[in-house]
Amino acid sequence: MIKNNYIMGDVVKWGIIGLGNVAHEFANSFYNTKKAKLIAIASKSQSKLSKFKANFNIENINCHNDYEKLLNNNKVDIVYIALPNSLHYEWTHKSLNFKKHILVEKPAFLNFQETKNIFNHKGFDKFFIGEGFMFRYHPQIMKTIELIKNKEIGRIISMETSFEKNLLTKKRFFGLFNSSKFNKKKRIFSESLGGGAILDHGSYTVSMSLLIASLIDGLNIENFELLENKKKKIKNIDVESSVKLIIDNKFQAKITASFSRDIGNSTTINGKNGKIIITNTWNPDEGEIILDNDKKKIFKLKNEKNIYSREIDEISNDILNNKKEASFPGTKKKDIYICSKILEKWIND
Repeated sequence: MIKNNYIMGDVVKWGIIGLGNVAHEFANSFYNTKKAKLIAIASKSQSKLSKFKANFNIENINCHNDYEKLLNNNKVDIVYIALPNSLHYEWTHKSLNFKKHILVEKPAFLNFQETKNIFNHKGFDKFFIGEGFMFRYHPQIMKTIELIKNKEIGRIISMETSFEKNLLTKKRFFGLFNSSKFNKKKRIFSESLGGGAILDHGSYTVSMSLLIASLIDGLNIENFELLENKKKKIKNIDVESSVKLIIDNKFQAKITASFSRDIGNSTTINGKNGKIIITNTWNPDEGEIILDNDKKKIFKLKNEKNIYSREIDEISNDILNNKKEASFPGTKKKDIYICSKILEKWIND
């Protein structure tokens, strides 16, 4: 057993690298965690450092204007990497070099080669590595898993899941006209920063598909193919795409990712004896699950605790128990590996 600070106590000490919007939401979620404390931050922006220091009561000595200084901070047990997608690989690699546990924001890496390099790192098996799919910790996901395990819809056959949010146009003049918001300086529209709907929104749909597939006995989730790959691009950036993910020739997931429309964020899981519909899959205040079988029930699942707080506490508990990957239904290392492989093929086919 590795003797680090967190082993000696009952609180895991977190640091955040990159202080953008998602990092702010993440940091704001430590207020009701039981097993975690945010103690350190790093950013190249002095204004962001000052704002986070004041908002989250970070000691001056733990506010770093250099990412490596945070990694060299021996008080930090785990690093949350909230940098642009293009920097995830570099700072995951360096975090392992500095012997830190890691939660990297999704998508973990830009391509499968980066993923393989991390999996081959000498510290890979010694430290926790997770990918930031917080939706897996929502009570509605646990309820969905429970319904499937209880055979409420019988053998799982297929599913459809989408993440569609209009980030491309905005309404003007009382909604009568549309104006494009496409700006290649923004991360989501920048090829160099790892933008695009597939990596951003599509990573969620692949993760959800792998989660459901993992509940099917005897399914080899490493055996997959992609069919009917459709894309809409603007200046080499995919802004909308859909594909059929076939796993082990036994399970099919129709997945859709879009920056150009607000059609839906639902998931439908089809079984031999019915279906389960999650009306808002990714981060609802109150989850809703429709069980459509011979009973037909609707379950309302209020998220009493911030979804990031759940993620932080569960991961901290894993680390306290000396685990090197997330407990189910969190994202395991194998999920990161396969998800990266699927995303690369989806982008390049």
